[in-house]
Amino acid sequence: MKEQIEELERWAADVAFGRARGFRAALMRFLMLALSGLFRIAVWLRLWLYRSSWRPQRHLGVRVVSVGNLTMGGTGKTPVVELLARSLRDRGRQVAILSRGYKSRRLERPQRWRDAANRPIPSWEMPKVVSSGTELLLDSVHAGDEPYMLAKNLDGVAVLAGKNRITSGLFAVKHLAADTLLLDDGMQHLDLARSTEIVLVDATSPFGNGALLPRGTLREPPAHLARATHILITRCDGSPNEDLIRRLRRHNDTAAVIECAHGPVHVENVFTGERRPLDFLRDQWVGAISAIAMPEAFEESLRKLGARVEITRRFADHHRFQRKDIERFMQRCVERDMQLILTTEKDAVRFPRPRSIDVPVYFLRIEVRILRGREAWDSLVDGLCRVDPAEGGPLRHLHARAG
Repeated sequence: MKEQIEELERWAADVAFGRARGFRAALMRFLMLALSGLFRIAVWLRLWLYRSSWRPQRHLGVRVVSVGNLTMGGTGKTPVVELLARSLRDRGRQVAILSRGYKSRRLERPQRWRDAANRPIPSWEMPKVVSSGTELLLDSVHAGDEPYMLAKNLDGVAVLAGKNRITSGLFAVKHLAADTLLLDDGMQHLDLARSTEIVLVDATSPFGNGALLPRGTLREPPAHLARATHILITRCDGSPNEDLIRRLRRHNDTAAVIECAHGPVHVENVFTGERRPLDFLRDQWVGAISAIAMPEAFEESLRKLGARVEITRRFADHHRFQRKDIERFMQRCVERDMQLILTTEKDAVRFPRPRSIDVPVYFLRIEVRILRGREAWDSLVDGLCRVDPAEGGPLRHLHARAG
């Protein structure tokens, strides 16, 4: 049943992204278009409730920065969150990342935590603490892909997961001494007030096909870019983006625009941690396996690095790999004399170890580079690191420990 649901999800995504063809796909697109009209009304009504204060926003007394996008998946958000968190941490901010933990498994029992007075914290006040900043506390199954990956890569940064970001934020401020909260994928999470709204726009597909969910990939109309304080154009190839910037300026003529590229830096063995330079992939026969929103972009990136991608296997986004998935694909690669198996970093955290590793398995490490707008990026970081006497208050000085 689970496999059938995932297959349906993957087909629906192929329909929305325009990859599916045929009569069934065309009919589904027509039905999705009708539903998109209803979704547009719901989005407008929800935003109006917040603007009119019928639904109030919560202020936590610390810096809150949202990093999000208008579209579903594929904008390279996680590397941007990692870069921003690392930049702020290195400048002395006590950073906590608040993530939803999409498709993570419920904990069998809440984590136990004690406050500064050694009193146990009630379970209803506990989010999932993926990392306290000093210790990784959950695996990817219970944390979710992105929170686990961020926690694994960011020493000194707390990572919390849970649908209720207010609960997560309060915990981070009260018990982890956080003075800066990063809302991972936070643009549509309006319950928590923020001072900075960073919106990512993919240079290769800024607004998808222009339709809202479920017909397209837009979560909100492009006009809602007006809420952004900063716009990051991602996945740039180095060429000018003047036409796109003009389109963006129709919706927001004041936000700082920063252009960046998401580029590979090395490959790393999923099971041993061994790192190899990118030229290691040149002329290697490769099998590519992934469970992300835009698998074709990942596969094309391998080809650009000189790999000969002979076999591919695509699963639904956030698919929880089973050992049999890996072993079946590995067997295919053995039969076709593949030299390597490549996956994404996000997928690698969900890879179970096969009984026998007959083909080495690596993931592609991706990092963000600022191409244009470096002054705007530095100004953003400087502003967030500037001490504000109004922020924090007595909650900042409380500490807690696991127990």
